[in-house]
Amino acid sequence: MRFIEKLSAAWTANNSLLCVGLDPDVSRFPAELAGKPDAIFTFCKTVIDATADLACSFKPQIAYFAALRAEDQLEAICRYIKTTYPHIPVILDAKRGDIGATAGQYAREAFERYAADAVTVNPYMGFDSVAPYLEWKDRGVIILCRTSNAGGSDLQFLDVGGKPLYQHVAQLVADKWNANGQCALVVGATFPNELAQVRALTRDMPLLVPGIGAQGGDIAATVQAGKTANGTGMMINSSRAILYPTALAGESNVAAIRRVALETRDTINTYR
Repeated sequence: MRFIEKLSAAWTANNSLLCVGLDPDVSRFPAELAGKPDAIFTFCKTVIDATADLACSFKPQIAYFAALRAEDQLEAICRYIKTTYPHIPVILDAKRGDIGATAGQYAREAFERYAADAVTVNPYMGFDSVAPYLEWKDRGVIILCRTSNAGGSDLQFLDVGGKPLYQHVAQLVADKWNANGQCALVVGATFPNELAQVRALTRDMPLLVPGIGAQGGDIAATVQAGKTANGTGMMINSSRAILYPTALAGESNVAAIRRVALETRDTINTYR
């Protein structure tokens, strides 16, 4: 099944636009995982099992694994999702950006080693840095456009032929690079006005939207700016707010994770 088809099915099956980010920070793990060699896998599995019926996608961030030499646990996590919840897309958040043969190896890493359904990439080096990923016709290629960090404006607002660079990227991807219908864009929830501009330029292209939760993006403004006519078209990512919730009195960590994910999913749905 193609990435876009799988994502569309997950939007419907789980009635959800929520993407659960997997950013495992061992310093914030429950005490019972301290010192365990498979702590990262165990922690992520717990989150996945608690939220699998609430999410339209899971997004492991590769740096959190690679920094701890835990790529084997990332592989295991991706396999676990593919085996146990095969209807939910896995997005490898890698933000790769290189050309030629090197880009081809990064594509193999994402799509062979980790069997990801989609990967995030950086378009700064142009089309030939993205083309190797597009050769995998059934996989998604999610391209940075208007990122959620404040420093993104240093480059993304530069004037390019009378419009800001992020709009040029959005239009370029929508009109030229998306020939196989496998592209999506990263647009931050922290900038709802720009999100609305990108939606207008890209029609029904899926948008990966970080920035709610810990980064403070407004859910109502985000959904209203980025949704498509049928109330979908978005993967609204929340990572830290779901992974590391404050438990209520008498509430287990698993229950707290599920509660926050459910509240986030349902709040998003309120504005669809």
